[in-house]
Amino acid sequence: MPMAQLKALARGRAWAFSDFELKDTVGKGTFSRVRVVKIKGASDRTPIALKILRKGDVIRLKQVEHVKAEKQIMSMIEHPFIVNLLGAFQDDKRLFMMLEYVNGGELFSYLRREGRLPNDHVRFYSGEIVLVFGYLHNLHIIYRDLKPENVLLDSDGHVKLTDFGFAKVVEERTWTLCGTPEYLAPEVIQSKGHGKGVDWWALGILLFEMLAGYPPFYDENPFGIYNKVLQGRVDFPRHFDMKAKDLVKKLLTPDRTKRIGCLKPGVDDIKKHKWYKGTDWDLLMARGVPAPFQPPVQSADDTSMFERYPESTEASAPSISSKEQESFQEFDTTLNA
Repeated sequence: MPMAQLKALARGRAWAFSDFELKDTVGKGTFSRVRVVKIKGASDRTPIALKILRKGDVIRLKQVEHVKAEKQIMSMIEHPFIVNLLGAFQDDKRLFMMLEYVNGGELFSYLRREGRLPNDHVRFYSGEIVLVFGYLHNLHIIYRDLKPENVLLDSDGHVKLTDFGFAKVVEERTWTLCGTPEYLAPEVIQSKGHGKGVDWWALGILLFEMLAGYPPFYDENPFGIYNKVLQGRVDFPRHFDMKAKDLVKKLLTPDRTKRIGCLKPGVDDIKKHKWYKGTDWDLLMARGVPAPFQPPVQSADDTSMFERYPESTEASAPSISSKEQESFQEFDTTLNA
């Protein structure tokens, strides 16, 4: 369903958890769960992804500011290749974010099944991510958590970036250590302060992983990964396309002031790289380029592409004090259509 119609479906009312029919769980985190839901009594049966966060756990794990920032950033953005926010609400024990439901599963699962992907597949997926990063960086938002698990595929096979828990509005630099070890840029590991360049570094890691079937700095020990990142030596498999190799090298440039994407032309440097020769960026943005793989889903609420999780009634969240409730005063959000 087009985003405008989804927002129209979700807007203009104060939501409660009891308004939804609960379907399958399609994701689970330390203090959150994502369930497919439908609005009770609605003639429109479009499924929605409801992200449910337990307030007590958010407070205990010192994630209050992170969660509020995630909701705030998602309220600012809308893009064809992002899992868009439809609204947010709360009760005394939980926070809820209403999101587009994307039913094609994770790029991670597809990549693991295939082992590695052909050049044209990788060009397609990475191209759509380039468009997302160009959009976010124009708003001074850095994403900071690119990895195959956070790239979903919709029913047509297009990219949908999800999980904005580490995203942040940054004009110049920030110093928070966050992200997945295999995808961390050297300036993050060295606490030198980082900005938009960390997303372009992570794109280089993802490009390599999609083409090779494994990340370039893999090690079972996170500190081993950090050492390899700081050494900066990338061993390319023999089959690696030379143009892709050149782009990966330019993305995995340790000096962020020389990294492609970070130079004066910004994202245009990446779009004009010879690896993307022949890419019609306007057509790609308009979802006019057919995806190389179409997930075999049967319906809008199909959850077969996701891992199975034990279900929960969501009623076991711990209570929090009235003082703690004040932390979430401005969480509720109704988006305009």
